[in-house]
This record gives sequence, C-alpha cells and structure tokens, in this order.
Amino acid sequence: MSADHRPLSPHLQVYKPQITSVMSILHRITGVALAVGTLLLIYWLAAAAGGPESYAAAQSFIASPIGLILLFGWTLAFFYHLCNGIRHLFWDAGYGFELPTVYKSGWAALIAAGVLTLLSWAIGLAVM
Repeated sequence: MSADHRPLSPHLQVYKPQITSVMSILHRITGVALAVGTLLLIYWLAAAAGGPESYAAAQSFIASPIGLILLFGWTLAFFYHLCNGIRHLFWDAGYGFELPTVYKSGWAALIAAGVLTLLSWAIGLAVM
C-alpha cells in the first residue's frame, strides 16, 4: 500500500461517544478554560491595582452580559474540573474502576458541578 492510500486510525468521528470519553474530553477542555479564564481574574486584579478608573472599566466589563457569561462558564468549568479531579483521586487510590461505578461517579461529577455552580451563583447574586 502506498503512503497516500493507507487507512487512517479511527478517531472521534468513528467511535460512539460514551460517558467515559466525554468526561475525559471535558476534563481537558475545562482545564484549558480555567487557564484562559484566569486571564480575566488577572485583568481584574491589575485593574484594581491601576486605580479607580481602570477598576471601574473592569467592573463594567465583568458586569456586562458577556462578562457574566464568561464568569458563569468559568465557574462551571471550575466545579466540573474539581469534581472530576476528586473522581480521579479515587482512581489514583485504586477505587471505582468497576464499570457501573465509573458511570455513577461520572454522572455524579456532572450533576455535582451543575448544582455547585447554580448554588454558588444563587448565593452570590443574593448577597449582591
């Protein structure tokens, strides 16, 4: 077989998504989202150090609809990455490898991330 007619290895477009693969991909995506989202935190801190005018501009952006969506997504990414990271800690200790447990812990991490995100936003908005 020539190099241009070699079969390609199956990838994401071939395999049926399962909770294990989706959770793994989401864990990587949320890790990147947390790193990128931290730039918003750095911008806010730098604006606070820059004086009242720059802080007001940063607050205005963060309070805008786009800023709130970014913050909500960052919060969801944080809690998902946290819950799935705890799940990985149990795996590192040798627990939870049975297939039913893997599925239950995956759903538990997803649900916990959603509940923690909504709960923290409800408390944050109530305090404001």
